[in-house]
Amino acid sequence: MKTMIKFAILASLLTLTQPVLATLRAVACEPEWGALLQELGGDDVSVYTATSALQDPHRIEPRPSLIARLRNADFLICSGAELEIGWLPVLLQQASGRVQPGVPGYFEAASVVRLLEIPARLDRAQGDVHAAGNPHIQTDPRNIAQVAEALAQRLEAVDQAHAANYQARYADFAKRWQAATQRWQAQVGPLKGIRVVVHHKYFTYLEDWLGLQEVGQLEPKPGIPPTIGHMTELLASIKQVPTKMILRSAYDDPRGDEWFSERAHIPAVLLPGTVDGTPEAKDLFSLFDVTVQTLLKNAK
Repeated sequence: MKTMIKFAILASLLTLTQPVLATLRAVACEPEWGALLQELGGDDVSVYTATSALQDPHRIEPRPSLIARLRNADFLICSGAELEIGWLPVLLQQASGRVQPGVPGYFEAASVVRLLEIPARLDRAQGDVHAAGNPHIQTDPRNIAQVAEALAQRLEAVDQAHAANYQARYADFAKRWQAATQRWQAQVGPLKGIRVVVHHKYFTYLEDWLGLQEVGQLEPKPGIPPTIGHMTELLASIKQVPTKMILRSAYDDPRGDEWFSERAHIPAVLLPGTVDGTPEAKDLFSLFDVTVQTLLKNAK
């Protein structure tokens, strides 16, 4: 009996001295949502990001390692709006029941913001068109704010033991994000009305936030690589429309942008698009710092 009591006391002491480990195993489909999970989850969440900034999130190979991650996951956050339609359903077939659509552990960021470019009719012959609207919502900091609020509430519901921690981290993040957004807003006035060409329809929400005017895309149809014929037509169309720059993301093949830049005599500009899209864009705050400063530099 004395031995059992000693073991019980020892077990209690070990429990008291052991660190509290992360209890929520989370998978983020894209880097921006992985970064947001880190902001709101802190040490209470273990985050694995399924893709990198150098990968096209439309086209990801459903690797065995990803299947294993989702089998053990407690929480999954993706952009949604069909961005991951080409690969996520395959993974979900073998994933944990805790992260299936319709349960609290499954969260789509696009479900809590106003989507742009919703097609009047769905025609797959028009390329990579999404029925729900453009899914690249992360290029507008106002969307990040909305997603953060909804995500914090969902984390509280899924992991009630750490609800107070999520509330505190969200309050801190929201305060810092509001201050940063006000700072960016004060800087971007010179960008309003500037005309741009884009490689892919990736920066729609950035354009909406800043008042940029998109005058064309290098891709003849969304998701279809640029062709010489299409770019030649686009060159002719912008001769009468002063255009400042060409915008591409980290995963876009730069060759079409360089071809067009040389002939249009305007700079081809790489924007990070997401966290780690450029070496300086290490988190959500530096993502927009880099984006704003890069645009201002090339708008002169």
